[in-house]
Amino acid sequence: MKFLILLCCGFFLVSCSVDKEIIYKPIVFDQERKELTLAYLSERYGLEQENPTIDPKMIVLHWTVIPTFQEAFDFFKYPTLASTRSDISAGGTLNVSSQFMVDRDGCIYRLLPETTMARHVIGLNHCAIGIENVGGTEDLPLTEAQLESNIWLVNYLSGKYDIDYLIGHYEYTNFEGHPLWLEKDEGYRTEKDDPGEEFMAQVRAATKKNNFKSTPVKY
Repeated sequence: MKFLILLCCGFFLVSCSVDKEIIYKPIVFDQERKELTLAYLSERYGLEQENPTIDPKMIVLHWTVIPTFQEAFDFFKYPTLASTRSDISAGGTLNVSSQFMVDRDGCIYRLLPETTMARHVIGLNHCAIGIENVGGTEDLPLTEAQLESNIWLVNYLSGKYDIDYLIGHYEYTNFEGHPLWLEKDEGYRTEKDDPGEEFMAQVRAATKKNNFKSTPVKY
């Protein structure tokens, strides 16, 4: 796959087709975030690494619920978890994030390198690329532009990496007991419904050519 890296308005643009581009707008990944990420890999998964890298095997689609790109970006930006996320504070002080965020107009932002770990899905961060979509509330449902960009981005990532699974965040607990599931705390779970079953079904239907494996069935 051919791609072109451009510098525009202070951001790196990675263009992979005539109609889509990835805007590189990095969150803070300083020494503190590196150390917190390595600690997360060690404490949650038992993985001792020198660098916070992942071998992507999965793409996980999300929605932010946060209504604007800038607000969501600011929430992810810094290394430590906000006090408002008491629901996941048991998992450590590393802030939540994802490798990608798609704005409501379909604009795709890369917040982290694709092979750097982001905290976005319990049990699977060590192998999962996250795509956050701005919105996801009753007043701000995900848009057609976001759907098109998610389809494009899933195909793009599948062309670069050996991706086995494409899942919605609401499906993550289906992997309990699977070889990819590494979370050590049996009590550390959250209930999710993002990015919605309809959105997920549309992305799956449009990316069939990648021959993803079926999501495990939870009994």
